[in-house]
Amino acid sequence: MTRSQDSSFPPAFDKIACLGGGHGLFNTLRAARQQATYVSAIVTVADDGGSSGRMRREFNCLPPGDLRMALAALMDNTDRGVLWEQALQHRFGGKGSLNGHAIGNFLITGLAQVIGDEQQALDELARIFRVCGRVIPMSPEPLDLEAEVIGLGVDPREVNPVRGQVAVATTLGQVRRVKLHPAEPPASPAAVEAIMESDLVTMGPGSWFSSVIPHVLVPGIIHALKETSAKKILILNLVPEPGETSGMSIEHHIHMMRQHSADLSVDYLLIDESTVTGDAARLHIERAASAMGAEVVYRDVREDDGRGRFTDRHDHTKLANVLAEFAR
Repeated sequence: MTRSQDSSFPPAFDKIACLGGGHGLFNTLRAARQQATYVSAIVTVADDGGSSGRMRREFNCLPPGDLRMALAALMDNTDRGVLWEQALQHRFGGKGSLNGHAIGNFLITGLAQVIGDEQQALDELARIFRVCGRVIPMSPEPLDLEAEVIGLGVDPREVNPVRGQVAVATTLGQVRRVKLHPAEPPASPAAVEAIMESDLVTMGPGSWFSSVIPHVLVPGIIHALKETSAKKILILNLVPEPGETSGMSIEHHIHMMRQHSADLSVDYLLIDESTVTGDAARLHIERAASAMGAEVVYRDVREDDGRGRFTDRHDHTKLANVLAEFAR
């Protein structure tokens, strides 16, 4: 499993570990593979919606969707790699029971049933597809997410529990805190090893309460994050997400991470320079960051649509260039 030929320059890092899930992790992995010889994707396993949720309920397996996306992100940048990325991500249409299922979800779950181990199945697929690293579930068992939410009842201060990743991501209330079921789940040994052996660890961007924060609720993961000698970078989202983070400022995102991660320190907070323009807002952000021991770095990392208009996603090439700065 070698680094893809995305760049004519040597990689800035030997190993990078990226924590997250969904599209946010996808773009971070695309950036990391340009700057590392080896990339570990440490993926949340609390998804309960769509194809992943259906397979999880039927087979009592890890939800495969975010794992599939991570495999696709690490595909080699060749015609063959692009073909297999498209194949993994392809969803069946039609009106029958296969509608909405992704091919990659079947491959991961089916091979895990044949081998009897989900991590070994992911490793075998990585060898077959010659991906640039390893895809690792953050825990070896599927987890459930529960949030404490206000603003759902007659009394706006009343706290209501909302359970399930999809329910949390789409809640109309304000999320105050999240927890995992079972509480204090085991960390995947491979995830702990990847964090400890990496030169750089990234967290985010992504759904803050359902893709980013869950990692620091796994005792083995948070312990490894505290003990690793790797540089740690928290990548902030470009915009609040409808539902779980509606109306949340960047400062609030930082406070929420700190609230859930106790005394975890990070080295850098990466924020797109277009998302925070006022001096007062930047001052508040820097104060929040200092509580985590972090330096705030503002850079242009936002994708545009080729016509001068910004999207709500990070540009993986811009992000790769910024990651290289942290090697100095």
